[in-house]
Amino acid sequence: MLTAIPSLLGNSSLLPSRLQMAVTLAFHITFAAVGIGLPLLMVISERLYLRTGKVHYRSLAQKWSKATAVLFAIGAVSGTALSFELGLLWPRYMQITGAAVGHLFGLEGFAFFLEAIFLGLYIYGWDRLPPKGHFWCGVAIAFFGALSGWLVLGVNAWMQLPVGVQLDSAGNVTSVNPFAIFRTYAWFTMALHSTLACYIAVSFAVAAVYAAGYLKGRRDDYHRFAIRIAMTVGTVVALLQPISGDLIAKFVYRTQPAKFAAMEAHFETSRYAPAFIGGIPDVDSGTVRFAIPLPGVLSFLATGDPSSEIKGLNDIDRSLWPNVALVHVSFQIMVGLGVVLMILGIWFALATWRAGAGALDSQRLLRAIVLCGPAGFIALQAGWIVTECGRQPWVINGILKTAEGVTPYPHVWPVFIGFSALFVVLSITTIGLLRYLARSPVGSGKQE
Repeated sequence: MLTAIPSLLGNSSLLPSRLQMAVTLAFHITFAAVGIGLPLLMVISERLYLRTGKVHYRSLAQKWSKATAVLFAIGAVSGTALSFELGLLWPRYMQITGAAVGHLFGLEGFAFFLEAIFLGLYIYGWDRLPPKGHFWCGVAIAFFGALSGWLVLGVNAWMQLPVGVQLDSAGNVTSVNPFAIFRTYAWFTMALHSTLACYIAVSFAVAAVYAAGYLKGRRDDYHRFAIRIAMTVGTVVALLQPISGDLIAKFVYRTQPAKFAAMEAHFETSRYAPAFIGGIPDVDSGTVRFAIPLPGVLSFLATGDPSSEIKGLNDIDRSLWPNVALVHVSFQIMVGLGVVLMILGIWFALATWRAGAGALDSQRLLRAIVLCGPAGFIALQAGWIVTECGRQPWVINGILKTAEGVTPYPHVWPVFIGFSALFVVLSITTIGLLRYLARSPVGSGKQE
């Protein structure tokens, strides 16, 4: 039956290979974000427990460490699948990337295993390790989780700005500077922006889980302080994120003019170039429908000068355009949800400043926290769509086009279906494990 699929959908390997990477990365990024963001909340909670002796902080740290372990294990499976897919579906890409920045995959794996070791010590070390030693195991988890992300972002940054590599006329790598990417603006800005996005996504999602419990009447210290910790971290990071967003936008402007123009659906080269709020690009007419223009804002964001000239898509070879509508709408979703979360964080901060613990008596605030729970992860996914689809048609910018890096093997649709089925099973397993974990008592016996 699976062998009949190529005849129905076409024998080209490009479409199913791209779809497979889209599905896998969308799945894996979610777990990678949790591996970066949740240990930070866990460490903060244990630090508060050590400082105050209040048992609800210990219970939160224990619960969050178990959730981290579950999601870490699922992420390890999806990451393994991803590594197989890269080798199977993108051999030419891996030939170049492996030679140029393959060491970053190795270093990322090293950080990943260290995170796993300290996670085991942390989970099984309660009442076995000295309190401070146990706390520093948690710090190590948070550190190596973030370091793992920063290292793998080095690979993606290199795909956007390939440096430190020379190829011969046949496209084979002849020399490599393995540390060149670490000295670029690309790596720092992308890693910073992505890491902050992970903290935002996880913090607001965790706050939403406990706010839902609070609305159901579980108004104890366990739920109250879980909301306060998560919302405090989420608010602080959400207010910092526009700074990293500005840095990465300026980087894209300098290095990827087609992506930059597509993000704002900017068709005509002009001074005082506008940024748009919303809108649907029409590539045939070169217009943006239903948008609110902000004259000069795009020029200012790119260069700091509202009168500067910004290159439009119409002055770029059409064959080098990404999917303008997809990139623009994804960019709008990312920025829009980021603004919503900033506003929610400010609302929470003002309510806490005015009413203290009574801030959570507001039903509207609690409902808003629950409603915005998925927003950070949606924004995270939208941001990766901008990053990856905005680089098209290049898989390695300026070096290798996506269509040139894919496997020539024609029967990829069965692979796509098989791996997608794996992710369905993993999703069901994850939901079941988290539901079981939520119902199980921990520490003081409080339940979620």
